[in-house]
Amino acid sequence: MGKKIRLKKKISQFLKPFKWFYPGMGVKRWLILSFMGIILVVAGGQFLAGPTTLFRAVGILYMFLGIIIIAFSIKQIIFTFISVVLPEREDELVDLVYQKKHLERGLKIVTIGGGTGLSTLLQGLKEYTSNLTAVVTVADDGGSSGKLRQDFDILPPGDIRNCLVALADTSPLMEDLFQYRFEGESAFGGHSFGNIFILALSRVTKDFEKAVQAASKILAIRGRVVPSSLDKIRLVAELEDGSIALGEEKITKRSNNSPIKKLYLKPSHCESTVSAIEAIKGADAIILGPGSLYTSIIPNLLVGIISETINSSSAIKIYVCNVMTQQGESDNYKVTDHIKALYGNTKLRYINYSIINNSTISKTLAQRYATEGSYQVEADINEIKKLGITPIEESFIAVGKQDKKEYLRHNPRRLAKTIMDIISIAKTEAAHK
Repeated sequence: MGKKIRLKKKISQFLKPFKWFYPGMGVKRWLILSFMGIILVVAGGQFLAGPTTLFRAVGILYMFLGIIIIAFSIKQIIFTFISVVLPEREDELVDLVYQKKHLERGLKIVTIGGGTGLSTLLQGLKEYTSNLTAVVTVADDGGSSGKLRQDFDILPPGDIRNCLVALADTSPLMEDLFQYRFEGESAFGGHSFGNIFILALSRVTKDFEKAVQAASKILAIRGRVVPSSLDKIRLVAELEDGSIALGEEKITKRSNNSPIKKLYLKPSHCESTVSAIEAIKGADAIILGPGSLYTSIIPNLLVGIISETINSSSAIKIYVCNVMTQQGESDNYKVTDHIKALYGNTKLRYINYSIINNSTISKTLAQRYATEGSYQVEADINEIKKLGITPIEESFIAVGKQDKKEYLRHNPRRLAKTIMDIISIAKTEAAHK
């Protein structure tokens, strides 16, 4: 029985190249035509060696026609493949090839955070390089992610889903599908399709990290998205009044307005993923933020040896400060308060640049955010410089709409361009030292 199976495999391997000649493949005619072109080129070469000028002229004509026929045939074969593999994007082929090759030569950038801030940043950076690694927090325990975490004992997929969609290089329909959120009181109510999809993949692959990699391939993302840890961690905040808030949702939605004194993880000895550490070690630049200070950025820096690896890295380290303070996390914080919180709660010790918005939001938006206890972050430039950090001030505000409600975000293109300019200047200065 075993011999018969091996024989069938050998026959199948032998016949594999001949499958191109199956009826209806749309390839045979062009292969035959290209073969005829080769015959013309060979015949032309023979005529070129002829004794008279006429022979040589015929030889040149034959070779010219043969080359045109070969080129035309190859073009048709390529477009036959494209019409099958990329039926909706065949007109973009040249642009796609150029873009892919150009982005593959881009800088190696690691972004660290979570939430909408990180996904906004990725939208801009993916236009400059595909050597992107988003290291994403897995401490979320609220909303859809929290429910899935509780019901199915998996890592929260929400922030990872947002980053995957931000880096996606596929059709808008696929992106909308991953972000689609079910409504109503059904079992799916409140869950996004992307979260459920990642849950299903994690069950099929029996590995959360492999599930994220599979989702990355489906969305054809530019770069990688990796969890900072595969351990099931929870955030713990010790408040100034001595009380404790356990879990991200309790920290952000607590009724107690006492400021956060210290943040730590439970369990405290969790391991960082190998993918995250390797990406940080090989990075040209490491970007922290934008995003919730205590629930998106700091949790990653508390995991394993991530902070120590950043400290020992020669990469340019950039902190993107939020435009607005966040109630329950960064009330009344200036830019330096954000940075001191990073240093004070983690083992992080070095930041080279801080990107700060210097434009003022409209009175209408300011009043609306004030009702939520959120205000513009004050840029205390002199104090930033005293910390040995170079402040970079520009207007980064972008106003979007969601559920008929305006919200503030960093402008992804402007932010990405500023980051690339900083890296370019820093590298030039380092080369001249």
